[in-house]
Amino acid sequence: MDFLLEKNTTTPPILKIYVCEILSLFCTSFSAGADVIITNTYQASISGFVQHLKISEKEAYDLIMQSVHYVRTACDRFAQEYPELDQPKPLIVGSVGPYGASLHDASEYTGSYAATTSVETMREWHRPRIAALVEAGVDLLALETIPCRVEAEMLLDLIKEFPNIKAWLAFSCKQDGKSIANGENFQETVRRCYDLNPRQLVAVGANCLAPRLVESLFKDINKGRRQNPVPLIVYPNSGESYNVEQGWIDREKCEPVDTYIPHWLDMGITWVGGCCRTYATDVTRIKNQAKLWQCKR
Repeated sequence: MDFLLEKNTTTPPILKIYVCEILSLFCTSFSAGADVIITNTYQASISGFVQHLKISEKEAYDLIMQSVHYVRTACDRFAQEYPELDQPKPLIVGSVGPYGASLHDASEYTGSYAATTSVETMREWHRPRIAALVEAGVDLLALETIPCRVEAEMLLDLIKEFPNIKAWLAFSCKQDGKSIANGENFQETVRRCYDLNPRQLVAVGANCLAPRLVESLFKDINKGRRQNPVPLIVYPNSGESYNVEQGWIDREKCEPVDTYIPHWLDMGITWVGGCCRTYATDVTRIKNQAKLWQCKR
């Protein structure tokens, strides 16, 4: 489902106005077999809501909390409407996108803001949004599309303020198949970050990347860590490329994400899914491939 939005108001109006559409989208994900549902708070922030929606900080905080309630409402509604499916409720995961996503300049895919933005500025921007998600009762946090190590390390320190919450950490990556978005080595960064907070991290990996890059990024990442392997996660986009002027392009060049699933599971990746430009049909196919893989074990 697409929404026509003003340049600087992507998540805010969706959360505030399109409630029925949000619930419908979540229910579609449930019916497709999703085990995890992520809140639509990727770009949501207290300061952004105050600036663009002209609401108070408390109202902004409550709006982020409401995003979690939407997911829970959709879960309950789906269970009531389709009791015959007897489907376990999915985990509700609070999306925590990078500071760069609030800048609306695609810098979450470069990490360029890390050179000009202090760690404390990023920390103060993230803290209340994470607090709202935790207070609303998410099962996990998704620290996702993080382009730079300095922000990742700050987030892993910040969530220690919320000791009862678990999280996964997923990086945005370059097209070279070896680096996170701002150029730091992916495997070194993943291992370092996991070791900073293994108690709260359920997985570390990447999201919103082309599926073809996954093998080169993850291959042998746990070599030499038999006693302390990093639990891994990947949820790529469809394989299309994003062009700032043209939007998503090269759809015809993509291979379906589900065709990669058996190999990724063989590589030891334990959390798999889809990000941008993947749909309910992709969720079903991914789920089916994972089930087939388990049956062959």
